[in-house]
Amino acid sequence: MLISRLRAIVIVLLLVIPAFAKEEKYSKARPVQLTSEGNKWAEKTLRKMSLEEKIGQIIQIRAYADFLNVESDAYRQVSEAIKKYHLGSIILTVRVSDGLLVKDLPYEAAAVTNLFQKESKLPLLVAADFERGLSMRLNETPAFPHAMAFGATQNPEFEEKFAAITAQESRAIGVHWNFFPVADVNINPKNPIINTRSFGEDPQAVAAMVAAYIKGSRENGLLSTAKHFPGHGDTATDSHLGVATVSGDTQRLESVELPPFQKAVEAGVDSIMVAHVTIPALEPDADKVATTSRKVVTDLLKDKMHFQGLIVTDALEMHGLTRLYPENGPNPAGRAAVDAVKAGNDMVLLPSDLDGAFKGLVEAVKNKEISQQQIDTSVLKILRAKASLGLHKARLVDLENVSRMVSRPESIDFAQQVADSAATLVRDNGQVLPLPLSAQRLAGTYASAGTYRSPGSEAAVVAVVITDDVRSEYGRVFEIELRRRSRAKVYLVDADIAGGMTPEILDAVRQAEKVVIAAYVVPTAAKQTVVNGQVTNTVGLNDATGNLMQQLLRAAAQKTAVIAMGNPYLASNFPSVQTYICTYSNAPTSERSAVKLLFGEMQLKGKLPVSLPGIADRGFGLELKPEELRVATAPTKPTSGAAQIE
Repeated sequence: MLISRLRAIVIVLLLVIPAFAKEEKYSKARPVQLTSEGNKWAEKTLRKMSLEEKIGQIIQIRAYADFLNVESDAYRQVSEAIKKYHLGSIILTVRVSDGLLVKDLPYEAAAVTNLFQKESKLPLLVAADFERGLSMRLNETPAFPHAMAFGATQNPEFEEKFAAITAQESRAIGVHWNFFPVADVNINPKNPIINTRSFGEDPQAVAAMVAAYIKGSRENGLLSTAKHFPGHGDTATDSHLGVATVSGDTQRLESVELPPFQKAVEAGVDSIMVAHVTIPALEPDADKVATTSRKVVTDLLKDKMHFQGLIVTDALEMHGLTRLYPENGPNPAGRAAVDAVKAGNDMVLLPSDLDGAFKGLVEAVKNKEISQQQIDTSVLKILRAKASLGLHKARLVDLENVSRMVSRPESIDFAQQVADSAATLVRDNGQVLPLPLSAQRLAGTYASAGTYRSPGSEAAVVAVVITDDVRSEYGRVFEIELRRRSRAKVYLVDADIAGGMTPEILDAVRQAEKVVIAAYVVPTAAKQTVVNGQVTNTVGLNDATGNLMQQLLRAAAQKTAVIAMGNPYLASNFPSVQTYICTYSNAPTSERSAVKLLFGEMQLKGKLPVSLPGIADRGFGLELKPEELRVATAPTKPTSGAAQIE
């Protein structure tokens, strides 16, 4: 009898234990919260660590989300660095090929994070730049528009819901930390690197969106980051290429730049990223940027604003910082990392030389340039952040969960809702909108996507799509959606081919009934353009595409609608624009919104979150007249071809 009972108990345990084991095997997204048990783990772990292990925890390097064979050089390079330098964090990103992002898929990303977690003694804190959700880096994910589009909706609840979706999807693929929200107040129309990444120009409106994102993110298990402290919105220089300066005085900083960051602190933001910008009002030393300024990082952010969370640098490899540390100097990467930590940063991101940064920091502690207590304080913050996510219990993700959490239909629909709500009609001369539908569309059938240039009779609509590179995906969804509705001739142009195509395009435009110019201009890190003989970054059309646009407007401004698929300030350089639409983004959802607006298929709700010099004030937005709406005939779903892009 006793043996039978023992057998029954063993059978029950064998059945129950695997269920519990699976519960502990995979990381689960819960609200960010440090428990007493998690805090004990962090403190106990810190006491066991060597100096080298502690220094490794405060360094983050780049890892790619694409498929990697574990014997490949690319995989070994990262895995060996994790082990050799005891790294505490990686940022998941994708490769760039000939100037174009090579996006990967969610399953690949999840598999990669699992692989690298297994290589690390302690759980890795995996970060990502998911400013627009996972679609920033991964295909087949909800295509949310830029932050400025959310600003145009004037609805913080949208931002909170977006944060929740991003958090749930991020945790499903093993990402724990998003470098968002952007708390910069974009008050400089020439800003080439913030622009549409900002929620707008009003500090209080930006602060409300920032707080909403932090709430939604933390409640769903994702660490948030307010950036780029103390504010990068009033600069005309890309800090990836050079040293940018914020020139406002302390009164201006306290009324414009700092309020969103103070709101972030009050909302419980987990980390703040410091920018490589000079701020004479705060740091008079011209050889120091905010990243390396104790006055900015410690005196202002820690002491005056009472921020106790993780303080991290922007990428140390950016030229805005490296130009201050000549390559011919002794260990420039180490010197930059040491100066950043001395200023008060807890983590240094993407050093230009990992070995140099690691050795420089170790040596600085050994020679007492940096105190052991400061390093311990920073490492304890990092370990507590990991524990607040439950990573000390389980660090791997369940690959089977990816298909349940990522790209849910309601998330995709919500992304489109945001883009639709953001679309703003800024000017309307009453002669362009709505565009004419094709006979097939009026009859209830969809027009074929057709060929690049429609044969036969002249098109009723001519569309000119201007992008940085015609090989990119930008403009493809716009073209598909346009052709579904109208007999259209579509030209895709970039700076390399605009000049040669100008005569043909002008001829087609003169014969067309209506004309559309869709200009895809968004902030792109380290984009180099030659303007007046100088290499710079710009969010304007300063090349052959700008000349083409000027000629098109001279020839046909009255029958032309210009769509800013990104930078809303574009029209300020083309004052002859008579019909002007802003989507604030080049996301596929924004492309669909633009076409729906052109054909009168939706009510307009978007309001300008920024002022457009010489065009319109912040808060302005027109509505379509009832006779201009065709809501009843709007297509209900995108074509399969459109759904495959981004």
